[in-house]
Amino acid sequence: MPTPPDHTHSTAAKPTRALVLHPDTRGGDRSGRDPKYAVAEAVSLAHALPGLDVLGGEVVRLPRPHPGMLFGSGKVEELGQRIEADEIELVLIDGTVTPVQQRNLEKAWKVKLLDRTGLILEIFADRAATREGVLQVDLAALSYQRTRLVRAWTHLERQRGGLGFVGGPGETQIEADRRAIDEQMMKLRRQLEKVVKTRELHRAARAKVPYPVVALVGYTNAGKSTLFNRLTGAEVMAKDMLFATLDPTMRAVDLPHGLRVILSDTVGFISDLPTQLVAAFRATLEEVLDADLIVHVRDISHPETDAQSEDVETILEQLGTDATIPRIEMWNKADALPAESRATAENLAARRDDVYLGSALTGQGLDALLDRIAADLTETLSDTDLTLPFSDGRARAWLHEEGVVQNETQTEDGPRISVRWTARQAARFAAAFPDRAPAGLVPPKDAPERDRSDDPWTS
Repeated sequence: MPTPPDHTHSTAAKPTRALVLHPDTRGGDRSGRDPKYAVAEAVSLAHALPGLDVLGGEVVRLPRPHPGMLFGSGKVEELGQRIEADEIELVLIDGTVTPVQQRNLEKAWKVKLLDRTGLILEIFADRAATREGVLQVDLAALSYQRTRLVRAWTHLERQRGGLGFVGGPGETQIEADRRAIDEQMMKLRRQLEKVVKTRELHRAARAKVPYPVVALVGYTNAGKSTLFNRLTGAEVMAKDMLFATLDPTMRAVDLPHGLRVILSDTVGFISDLPTQLVAAFRATLEEVLDADLIVHVRDISHPETDAQSEDVETILEQLGTDATIPRIEMWNKADALPAESRATAENLAARRDDVYLGSALTGQGLDALLDRIAADLTETLSDTDLTLPFSDGRARAWLHEEGVVQNETQTEDGPRISVRWTARQAARFAAAFPDRAPAGLVPPKDAPERDRSDDPWTS
């Protein structure tokens, strides 16, 4: 019998008992991977959502998906018996489930059901911290739920809070639900527009970044936050958990050769990222889209590190990351490799000039990585001489605020300024002062200055 509730601690929510099921339709998961790793990742995703008591995961062989129930009737009955016996309240399907399949399975098993997209949306709703990130995730969740309508949406004045899939009133009429969702989505879009307009109004007064930006990207749980903390001395949350870091964090770091850079720790990527979340990623990954150098952190000890790397590259492409931004790879967690595998990794890394093997946990290989980052960024710096008219004080002030001025002399035509800057800074100068830009420097299209109001290193 279940343990009776302890009314002396009634404020503590009872964990929701959950089971993870991974449909294996081809002897491999969505990308042809080993299903045991896929279900392990799905269980880790479930653990990343607070309030769940995850009882485990199971690979379910599936010759072909059934339109109405996903699984065959015999498997549905078999799983239903287990769900009832273990008092499961939530079933997580590691894959895509249609609205019809979801309703039929919920009815047959008498539990709430979430597919992979729904689970990731719940995690992001729980983790989003910035105003724009929260609004983007809420909008993505509503867009996803609009096709499902498995709960009443007439109470949508409560946008977020707790586990959105637990509790709540029963179903309402579909048209009323859809209308409520559409109205809420319109409200969210208006709020997002206000956030963007506010950012534009304050753009001129924001602090500028006088240093190159280095962005850490990688598959979730690859060790980016551990590396970030070791290099910066920060205390960003670094746990053995998927999506431990959601909102980007930035700090200034002094590198060899006297070069100071801004290091950005970003949200980890994952395979089959819900399309509804691409906009949310774009909103929180401005630093990656406009970085001077990208460091791709890989968990080299993971059995499917190559497949994870491909997923990261795919998402970067979907986000519209400039392919011309220099990239290097940090093969992290080398300390977790067996001796033989480590020797193999060392040989592979030695054959490439853009790969550094090491460990963010022990510090192995980080000196060489920092030397390479400093060398690459130093190479990207260019020296230019600008002569500005005496009347153009704004352009002169911009250069000094950016910290790119090396020398300044006065001439009859105006101050002659020697600058050393990155390609990104040069492009921003060209966009802000097209009449003063050096010949041949074309300002990029749609290249507004970035939002710096919340830069942590300026606080």
